[in-house]
Amino acid sequence: MPVDERDLRPLPPDELSGLVRCTSYSPGGAHRQSWASDSSDSVISSGSDSDGSLYKVILLGEHGVGKTSLARIFGGVEDCADAEEAGNTYDRSIIVDGEEASLVVFDIWEQDDSQWLQNHCMKMGDAYIIVYSVTDKVSFEKASELRIQLRRARQTEDIPIILVGNKSDLVRSREVSVDEGRACAVVFDCKFIETSAALHHNVQDLFEGIVRQIRLRKDSKEDNARRMANTKRRESISKKAKRFLGRIVAKNNKKMAFKAKSKSCHDLSVL
Repeated sequence: MPVDERDLRPLPPDELSGLVRCTSYSPGGAHRQSWASDSSDSVISSGSDSDGSLYKVILLGEHGVGKTSLARIFGGVEDCADAEEAGNTYDRSIIVDGEEASLVVFDIWEQDDSQWLQNHCMKMGDAYIIVYSVTDKVSFEKASELRIQLRRARQTEDIPIILVGNKSDLVRSREVSVDEGRACAVVFDCKFIETSAALHHNVQDLFEGIVRQIRLRKDSKEDNARRMANTKRRESISKKAKRFLGRIVAKNNKKMAFKAKSKSCHDLSVL
């Protein structure tokens, strides 16, 4: 049910979470198998009642950029007959880097165009995914505005934010280049990835990445160092050498430093 702000008094984020989750959808085992991983490091589990941490992820962006499509892919219901009745929040547990985490993804930004609700969305998330369409320059500009709003709402907090350029499969209709998206992420100090909900391209990487970004901020240095060590062990020697040399060069050259940072904004496993 849409929320009518006339019938509501201001609520703290915890109470708001309980309010909007009344329309959540937690898909059954059959649906969960639609998003399976071939990697031993990241697989979908069956149920959100886990021992792992529960993280609230908020989807932001203009109408028509693909927020709901991304959320439904995460929920495993995009191709199901009951997709329209699935609601606007999606509970799911995933295993990232060998550890389980439960996500609640909220697709409520446009629920009723309520300023009250949108203000609380800015305050209730553990992480944010700001989506624009690479075929719509206006949606890209709106994404920049949303990043500024988030900065104002959470001034003293280090909140994970991933800027997402969706519809990357529509090459001939593209209005926003990869370089523009990357530069925007660098300026606004957030991560960046392009996705195609239609092709499921990078969607799994997006939600795994948001888990990693949350952990980097919430967990201890020791836990994150252990995860990073496991990741680096899988890298080739040439990749390690190239990354090391890139850091040395960037330290002595501001232009190279910006370029290095713009490349790292694609890496959702590091801050």
